Amino acid sequence: MHTVVSATSPTTVSADWLVLPLTENFSVDGELTILNRMLGGALERVRDARDFVGKLAESLVLPVVPGIAAKRLLLVGLGGADALSIAGLNRALGVAARTVSTRATDRVALSLGAFNLGKFPLAQLVQLATAAFDIGSQGQDLLKSERKRHPITQFEILTPTDGNPAELSVAAVQGQILGEAVNLARKLVNLPADAIYPESFANQAVELASGLGVHCEVLDQAALERERMGSLLAVAKGSDRPARLVYLEYNGTNQPGAKVLALVGKGVTFDSGGLSLKPTDGMLTMKCDMAGAATVLAAVLAIAKLKLPVRMIGLLGLVENMTGGRAMKLGDVLQSRAGVTIEVQNTDAEGRLVLADVLDYAVTRGADCIVDLATLTGACVVALGEEVVGAMSNNQAWCDRVLGAAQAVGEDAWQLPMFAHYDDLIKSEIADIRNVGGRWGGAITAAKFLERFVREKPWVHLDIAGPAFASSDKPHRDGGGTGVMVRTLIELARTL
Repeated sequence: MHTVVSATSPTTVSADWLVLPLTENFSVDGELTILNRMLGGALERVRDARDFVGKLAESLVLPVVPGIAAKRLLLVGLGGADALSIAGLNRALGVAARTVSTRATDRVALSLGAFNLGKFPLAQLVQLATAAFDIGSQGQDLLKSERKRHPITQFEILTPTDGNPAELSVAAVQGQILGEAVNLARKLVNLPADAIYPESFANQAVELASGLGVHCEVLDQAALERERMGSLLAVAKGSDRPARLVYLEYNGTNQPGAKVLALVGKGVTFDSGGLSLKPTDGMLTMKCDMAGAATVLAAVLAIAKLKLPVRMIGLLGLVENMTGGRAMKLGDVLQSRAGVTIEVQNTDAEGRLVLADVLDYAVTRGADCIVDLATLTGACVVALGEEVVGAMSNNQAWCDRVLGAAQAVGEDAWQLPMFAHYDDLIKSEIADIRNVGGRWGGAITAAKFLERFVREKPWVHLDIAGPAFASSDKPHRDGGGTGVMVRTLIELARTL
């Protein structure tokens, strides 16, 4: 999608679609006065008839619009002017993007001059809009012969004349990078496990990192054995596809003493549950169990493209959890890289076994502060639902920083407690710890397990099991992979 920013009037822009965002109970004044007159009073009529009043994510298509140059007009609601938020803007713009991309479209114009910009700088709106339309015009139907979504060839953002052209052009480029990053994570999650497995995922990471100033290493089976990653390797034993660990390094600053941010992603490219086998319904979407790794890869590449002045490393722990003859068994005791012994009481609690070794490796590669992301527990979905990320941490200041980044980009996350008494639930009679903590507090006991491997470095665990994969379409987004937390990680790096 090619994005341009211009001061063209919405009445004269030649486009397949003109998208007009409007606040709830909008007044027909200012720029809308001319547009409404050219449309023969249509804006007033649909408002007064309550066919469209501007509620959040409400939309109305006017397929024939004589009087203006655009072929079609889409009205999209922003909700109450006083309640405008980044999350609401993303939702409204997502609805608009999905509406106009249902057919092949060469040119779409979005007018930003018809509502009060309020607390949002124009450059921020340009960035949000560019990302939203790039994301909204790509679906999960990657392998269908006839797709439901069609990429937009040219996207024109119409702004008031008082904008800074250079600043707005930069914002459009940044929005494109953000949109492409989210779409990369979505694509990796949506592809079937026969296409995305540890080796192919690692190969894609190498290819995508090339030329971006990102150093990329791939640790194969022999290297993982040399690193004594007994916990990660145990998960991979039941598959004929060997494990991989991808290490990414980006250095965007020469500032002395700059902290190293580590992003760690769970990459179980397919999770059968192992010998603790999942039922069919529970296994249908398990190609998504590598969403954490996809998120980290997409974020690191975007941060490099944006040339953010940070030092960071990204680590992807890539395995398949299958049921082959050598699969790990209940009662096995694993020797982790950190020297912590782990009793296996459920082979479907495998993600934490992968992350245990990868987190320890991140610390030894110089991490000063860590964020890990994983589709880790159904318990987190039970606690918070399908739309909210669970956050758990050993350092409140660092957790506040991560949650602040999520809030800034409109992604919902909620902190869960990490009281010391939860440690008792993962004690083992025959090893240092066990990999499950019983029925209660499952998301937290999983995080307490991971806490053992970060060596007291400031760390936040993001359980994305609910929001990472949507079971069905909604007006503002497609089903399948969502790319949740990609924007949060980029914003976190920007604030550092």
